[in-house]
Amino acid sequence: MDAPKIVIVGAGFAGVEAARGLERILAPGDARITLVSPTDYQLYLPLLPHVAAGVITPQSVAPSLRRILHRTVLVPGGVIGVDPGAKVCVVRKITGDVVDLSYDYLLLTPGSVTRAFDIPGLLDEARGMKTLAQAVYLRDHVIAQLDLAAATSDEDERAARLQFVVVGGGYAGTETAACLQRLTTAAAKRYHPRIDPRLINWHLVDLAPKLLPELGDKLGRSALRMLSERGVQISLETSVASVTEDKVTLTDGRVLPSRTLVWTAGVAASPLVDSLGAETVRGRIATEPDFRVPGLDGVFALGDAAAVPDLAKGDGSYCPPTAQHAARQGRHAAKTLTALLRGEPTTPYKHKDLGLVVDLGGHDAVSKPLGIGLKGVPAQVVARGYHLYALRTGAARFRTSANWLLNAVAGDDFVRTGFLADKKGTLRDFEKTDVCLTPQEVAARTRA
Repeated sequence: MDAPKIVIVGAGFAGVEAARGLERILAPGDARITLVSPTDYQLYLPLLPHVAAGVITPQSVAPSLRRILHRTVLVPGGVIGVDPGAKVCVVRKITGDVVDLSYDYLLLTPGSVTRAFDIPGLLDEARGMKTLAQAVYLRDHVIAQLDLAAATSDEDERAARLQFVVVGGGYAGTETAACLQRLTTAAAKRYHPRIDPRLINWHLVDLAPKLLPELGDKLGRSALRMLSERGVQISLETSVASVTEDKVTLTDGRVLPSRTLVWTAGVAASPLVDSLGAETVRGRIATEPDFRVPGLDGVFALGDAAAVPDLAKGDGSYCPPTAQHAARQGRHAAKTLTALLRGEPTTPYKHKDLGLVVDLGGHDAVSKPLGIGLKGVPAQVVARGYHLYALRTGAARFRTSANWLLNAVAGDDFVRTGFLADKKGTLRDFEKTDVCLTPQEVAARTRA
């Protein structure tokens, strides 16, 4: 009898942890494990702002899947459709070839994409912070603005190039604004004597009435104060009305001359969710507490694309789309599948949040481990200690800690790598949300 085929979609925290768990628990002949991902690394998203700021190298936050997984077959591509009835995934390889991949058990962990709104110019002008390439492109773009501002004699152009707008007062937006503000200030002081650092303006904009509301009022105010003291202008209960190549118009009527809009205003589940025809909760696949998708035999969903009941809270809410939950869901999913293969009962997922960390660069940070509020150096120690713990390989931990040390001692050379030669690096360039098939297209393909 052939070993059951387990297909895992996505190499994020949930997918990789599920594959690692299955490799550890199951013997080589117990199942055939396949992981479908367009990249051959597991991206550690929380440190992308450090990559954009040049504090650490891209390789440091992209541990190789071949270091992490040893028996799992890696398929380089993305799943663009699923036929649960035929138990087939439609995979588009990185070459563009489209193939079918059958499964007995399917773990859907496709993650999320940047949540965009119908704002004029947003997709064509805004830059995101969801992928490694986006972080590298953003760094190139920001350094280019400093170089161009220093080279021009046009005061209006200089003002626009030195004004940066970040939308999103959550972790990604706050850390991105904080880290890149340190980059531009340090670069101007060290290498651009023609630029007055006081002319560099950073704006952090968010619709919410509070900054980092998940941390509570006290720590949120601390973070706001730290950023304000560094010159970051924070506008709450405000968003973007429109954006063009050289200006950003806010909903409060202000028009900011700017060549840089960074969009980090939340995430949405992968468009792959729509190909299943499954019940959803705010765009995420509704699941049982053990990750089963009701009505779909052998299909499980977890991570950012799944609405998993949060049993630790017990109030009917769902687990938030955080790396902490995704990683633990992946490990629990490995136990769930193992129990099914062995004919044993499954157990529901239940995890109490261990706390949150926000690294604002330098000595600035706010953290809330196990409900204990910290700020400044103690919070920074906790934040970076947690990141090192969460990285999946010893090589990644060593590279990251060495990069932090080198940056603290030697600083940055603020070099552009040249990736902006033929692309702007906007959301339209990176957010490929129109490649997935509809349920009807998937069914027509599998029937054929």
